[in-house]
Formats: sequence, C-alpha cells, structure tokens
Amino acid sequence: MGCKDYFEKVATQWDRMRARFFSEVVRDRALLMADVQPGKIAADLGAGSGFVAEGLLRKGLKVLAFDQSEAMLAVMKKKFGGAEDIEYHIGDSKHLPIPDETVDYAFANMYLHHVESPSQTIREMARITKHTGKVVITDLDQHSFEFLRVEHHDRWMGFKRDDIKEWLAEAGLKNVSVDCVGENCCAESSCGSERASVSIFVASGEK
Repeated sequence: MGCKDYFEKVATQWDRMRARFFSEVVRDRALLMADVQPGKIAADLGAGSGFVAEGLLRKGLKVLAFDQSEAMLAVMKKKFGGAEDIEYHIGDSKHLPIPDETVDYAFANMYLHHVESPSQTIREMARITKHTGKVVITDLDQHSFEFLRVEHHDRWMGFKRDDIKEWLAEAGLKNVSVDCVGENCCAESSCGSERASVSIFVASGEK
C-alpha cells in the first residue's frame, strides 16, 4: 500500500486519528507565525480532512485546499458543507495547478514527511505565494521510529531544522525562522509495543 492508498483508506477516520497525534496548538502556532489576515487567500497543501483549512476559514480567509486523496477531499467537503470561501483541488505538491503568486500564504501541516522531494515542495509553495506573502510549515523533527515509516507510510523520518532553513532560503524566501511548536506528535505502533513522541517544529519564510 502506498501513501496515497493509505490516506484513501483512513480518510473517514482521520479527524479522530489526528486528535490522538497532536492538538489544535499546532494549527494555532502556524496561523500565528503567518499572522493571517481576513480577506486574504491561503493554500493548504496536503489538506487532509481540513485541519488547517478550518482554522483559516474561521479567521475569514479564502482557502485553496490541495490533496492527492479524493476520499480526504470528500470528507472535507462534507465537513464544510456549502462554504463559499474554500476550493478543493486534487494536487501534486511538485506541480500545483495554480499560477505563480496566487496566494498570500502557503501552509503545509504534517505533509512534508510524506512527499518525495521536500525541497521541491517548498519551492512550489514559494512559487504560488505572492510577494511579501508567507510560507509556513509544521512537521516532525528528525526521529528514529521506524514503525511510522512502515505503518503510516512516512517517506521521511522527520527533518533536521538546518535542512528546513536551507530549503526555505534556497526557495528564495527571506526572514526564515524555525522554532519549536511546544508540543509532540504521539503515536503507538499497531501491536502496541512501541510508542513515538516526536517534537514538532514550525518554520516560515517570507517571499
């Protein structure tokens, strides 16, 4: 089973699963780091069932939600009903189907460790962001919990913060910052023999 197939399978359970992994604190820190303003446009990459999108809508932003899983997008559509300020897109992080400098903010929450090329994904986030806009990433610090790769289909065992800083700078972003969210992502292996607790970082850069 590949990463896409995994998320298709767990889509209807994802809100419950996510709540066990980490709390709304992660979303709050990301939105605070971006200093989001009502009336602006935000992209949510790897939007899943709408964790970040929900916070953005509450703050009065228009949201472009991208995910490779049609099942996840279906869950999100059901959750937000007839909300007019959100668009749903099937999207590959390497080639997002929107023009350059479309959004004021680009978010990726717990998405980078699932993509083939994190640096390319960050470059694509920078491409779609307007001048003076912000790219914000929340993800896992580097870890050694192999069961997360096997059971959750993670491509990357978290990241070194220096690498994240370098990729943001290479994407042409300035005022780069990487900080600790102040919360860990927690998960238990399917057999119950291992339990992971991995610190979460929030990173940002300005176009």
